[in-house]
Amino acid sequence: MKKPKVQVESLPPRIVQRADLAPSTGYAITVDGHFKTEFDEEKAAKKAAAELLAKYPKLKIEIYDASSKSRTLLK
Repeated sequence: MKKPKVQVESLPPRIVQRADLAPSTGYAITVDGHFKTEFDEEKAAKKAAAELLAKYPKLKIEIYDASSKSRTLLK
């Protein structure tokens, strides 16, 4: 008896984000020194960081700018 062949769909390669590597473009939120979420625009990054800071006020949240490689502390 012949077994039917299983066809495997080829999945697109996954984009893995590593928390220990700084992004090369755009902006990112850092929480207590760890990179978390990447954004294309600074305005979106600031909005998300402000919401996170309102929910958890004891966190140290910074906005990382990849083009100038600088961090801005959000208060």
